[in-house]
Amino acid sequence: MDQSNRYARLDLNEDELMAGGKHVLVAYIMKPKAGYGFLETAAHFAAESSTGTNVEVSTTDDFTRGVDALVYDIDESTGLMKIAYPVELFDRNIIDGRAMLVSFLTLCIGNNQGMGDVEYAKMHDFWVPPAFLRLFDGPAMNIADMWRVLGRPVTDGGMVVGTIIKPKLGLRPKPFADACYDFWLGGDFIKNDEPQGNQVFAPLKETIRLVADAMKRAQDETGQAKLFSANITADDHYEMLARGEYILETFGENADHVAFLVDGYVAGPAAITTCRRAFPRQFLHYHRAGHGAVTSPQSMRGYTAFVLSKMSRLQGASGIHTGTMGFGKMEGEAADKIMAYMLTDDAAMGPYFHQEWQGMKATTPIISGGMNALRLPGFFDNLGHSNVIQTSGGGAFGHVDGGTAGATSLRQAEQCWREGADPIEFAKSHREFARAFESFPQDADKLYPGWREALGVA
Repeated sequence: MDQSNRYARLDLNEDELMAGGKHVLVAYIMKPKAGYGFLETAAHFAAESSTGTNVEVSTTDDFTRGVDALVYDIDESTGLMKIAYPVELFDRNIIDGRAMLVSFLTLCIGNNQGMGDVEYAKMHDFWVPPAFLRLFDGPAMNIADMWRVLGRPVTDGGMVVGTIIKPKLGLRPKPFADACYDFWLGGDFIKNDEPQGNQVFAPLKETIRLVADAMKRAQDETGQAKLFSANITADDHYEMLARGEYILETFGENADHVAFLVDGYVAGPAAITTCRRAFPRQFLHYHRAGHGAVTSPQSMRGYTAFVLSKMSRLQGASGIHTGTMGFGKMEGEAADKIMAYMLTDDAAMGPYFHQEWQGMKATTPIISGGMNALRLPGFFDNLGHSNVIQTSGGGAFGHVDGGTAGATSLRQAEQCWREGADPIEFAKSHREFARAFESFPQDADKLYPGWREALGVA
């Protein structure tokens, strides 16, 4: 059934829709199945996303038609489809009237991508009007709060030097805590890898006790504050609360040195909001485990990594993994830096929409996935700043001189970039950075040809 006479309004003007502030705008790349028209399919998509179905129903009234989602822009040559969703469509909390991300996903992703006339559809951007934006929680903490704990300036405090303890599974509590101590002698921040939790060979309570002790010892030895991101992800709201409360009690006077990691893609918006609201004074570390199933460029359904990151700021993530923008082992490219700008700036341009955040606190980019000291100067050149949390697993513990030296090499890499120094020349007076060339020779050969002769390495 062609519903374009009701659910398509190509005469609507995007600037006027934005000025009106009564619609959430969403941009998709969509392809109809063979035999279906583009506008017809787009209108069916909008109907399924809002007030319609695939037949006329007797319960529709004039008010219902007033909250139809409307296709207002299409480009068949590129597959672009833009839909305006009235804000009244979205569910609100009964306890406080605030907005919820789960409702946004239910309508804008929902059933529409699985309809019989849709070959594929993927969300590439969305825009939230000011009056609706203020109903989302937004972040309570971010990197500025970490800088405060570390004793740094809360503006342009620089890279938080981090790692993920490797192997990601298989370490018992003491070897895990020993690895934390080793890294903390040179670095700032350690996160649980996403599967780490309460395995039978590494009970959470025993592991956390030893990690809290390792933090105290590392702080005593270095005279510097240290940070730990503990995984509290679980199916059950009460399990997450129990883990979080135990961790804070165990770290005691160092409780403000603790972030809580939540796997926000697999556990969903409810897990993120549980952490955001139950522990508003802790840094909320949004890990994206599993997101590539829909966000990968090879996937034609779901939504992009950019959309996921933008949604994380609405929910209140303090920081989210943004990939390495083509400088590490994960999928990505240099242009992915717009993802970081959308997280950190008060106004930023996405692929299709310019978003004003109206003073909502920034979300911090967390950079991980195959990074090491040699790759960091180029990464910072591309991004334009170093105000990120950077977590190198192999890039720290793969250093030939161990985890402490690996952490120091990462810190020196940022120093090299901030000073605008030539990396090979800088390496001659900074041993840990120099030894990173020998630790990761394939990267060194690719990024810095001639380094062996310059550094006197056979």
